[in-house]
Amino acid sequence: MGMNIGSADADDEVVSAINTTPLVDVMLVLLIIFLITIPVVTTSIKVELPKERNEVRETRPENIVVSVDPAGGIYWFDARVADTAALIEKLKRVAALDPQPAVHIRGDLAADYESVGKIIYACQRAGIVKVGFITEPGPAH
Repeated sequence: MGMNIGSADADDEVVSAINTTPLVDVMLVLLIIFLITIPVVTTSIKVELPKERNEVRETRPENIVVSVDPAGGIYWFDARVADTAALIEKLKRVAALDPQPAVHIRGDLAADYESVGKIIYACQRAGIVKVGFITEPGPAH
């Protein structure tokens, strides 16, 4: 009962080459999948998307800046305004100018919406057409 295990002088070499056939097969399958799915993704309803733009707006001297502090106090440039009635009177004088300047509202982050709403209502009652808000720029993308 003997077993033949081969002779000791036979060359037993280890094959060190990588079999690339499975890699090529997988790559071809992925290529076919991508070629099939790309036209489905790209063909859709033709829509012209708006372009991103960044406009720098400068405050011109003729613009009126009305500010609201955290406590709800109203300021005409740097001077405090007593109440909304006084603000309406100032805004009526500005509304009569030709061309009418814009009113820019600077509301503090901690200010109540009611305080800013009072300024907008005063602009409406005085006949101001252009009202804008001054904000901090957001984080860059």
